[in-house]
Amino acid sequence: MSVKRQRATGRTAGGRTTGVRAARTRVAGALAAAACAAALLPGTAWAAGDGGGYAFEDGAQPVQGAVSHLDAEQLRPGKTYRDTIKKDGKLYYRVDLDAKQNAYVSVVAVPKTGGKVAYGDGIKVSMRDGSNNRCGSQEADFGSAEFARPITAYADRTIDPDSSTCREQGAYYVLVERDSAKESDPADWELEIRFRTEPGLTKAGPTALPSNWPSATPAPPTGGPQRRDGGAGFGAATSLKQGEWRTDIRPGQTLIYRVPVDWGQQLFVRAELGSSPASDEYLSHALALSLENQVLGHVSRDTMTYSGDPATMALQPERPVAYENRFSGNYSTSAVRFAGWYYVSATLSPAVAKEYGDKPLPLTLRVNLTGQPKDGPAYDGPAGSFAVTDDDRDAAASGQSGPQAARSDTMKVVGVAGIGAGGVLLLGLGAWWLLARRSTA
Repeated sequence: MSVKRQRATGRTAGGRTTGVRAARTRVAGALAAAACAAALLPGTAWAAGDGGGYAFEDGAQPVQGAVSHLDAEQLRPGKTYRDTIKKDGKLYYRVDLDAKQNAYVSVVAVPKTGGKVAYGDGIKVSMRDGSNNRCGSQEADFGSAEFARPITAYADRTIDPDSSTCREQGAYYVLVERDSAKESDPADWELEIRFRTEPGLTKAGPTALPSNWPSATPAPPTGGPQRRDGGAGFGAATSLKQGEWRTDIRPGQTLIYRVPVDWGQQLFVRAELGSSPASDEYLSHALALSLENQVLGHVSRDTMTYSGDPATMALQPERPVAYENRFSGNYSTSAVRFAGWYYVSATLSPAVAKEYGDKPLPLTLRVNLTGQPKDGPAYDGPAGSFAVTDDDRDAAASGQSGPQAARSDTMKVVGVAGIGAGGVLLLGLGAWWLLARRSTA
């Protein structure tokens, strides 16, 4: 040890070792910085919900609804929240709006799995201004399919050129109400709440709906079914494009998909349950099929009967997606008001297990997209999610969910950044090698 110190000291005295060491230190620092930069590139891991129940959106923030609007917590645009609501409960939330943008607050109500619900059980979501004028509201219930499953509804503030209410900048209040029959399960329902804003227009567009529109159902897509399993939540919905898609669904399970629908296009969805040799018992409302728009406003729903033989159903046709649809008095027409992802959810009744066993049944979804995409409205700013992009179409073709698509985009960035970090490391190693040679010489 002492010899090494003496030799180092002797060479330092001459100045050469000091310079080499300093250079090596600088290179080592560069290498460490490059390594740290590579390590600090955006992460690629993402969390998925439990496949046995509803998968709430990863990162949803807790919020507590108030019993008085004056105590309501503020929701932020673009955020997703979680809360619970008691039987026959009422909860208020606050949103601050400008005088230009349309606003949407959607609520996914998630009852306890297997809990009892009745025909009229459901939620109502409404938005009101500071003078308690109602801006927009929607109700959702379980209908004739009296089994627990996720249901959605939304409230909106739509700036209507023919209306003087709900146009001012200021505080608005969202009221979520739960209705439950006396005999229904008293357990709390979980809520997934989203607040989204839509840009205003640079100039006013049409408000009248065309009198004629294509309502005929197209022929089913050909080519044979492809395997694609659904997601357990709206945030984890599996992407679909036009085609025939095959999966399996268990009694009580909800599968959720999403389809990109552009301006001027129409979405048609059919469902088919495969046969089962276990029984021939007739079940009404064995499968519930529902359609929601891209901010999770409810569009339409239907149910299917089943008796062990193949059974089919189709959602009713809706008008082509158009901005002016929002001015319709028909809630399903009003809901197809913008381009973006539309969500299809399928739930198999728990009653199927009693007659046919708890094994999954084969389910096929047939998706048609008709109409040529058109230019969107003259938004006063980026359209954001109120449009269909090439990335959306790629995700639909590959079957990626939202988190998977985001992960794929991140990996692209990591790849580019990795090439850059790799170049820095190679340069650093090259400099180290040259310094080492010079030191040896």
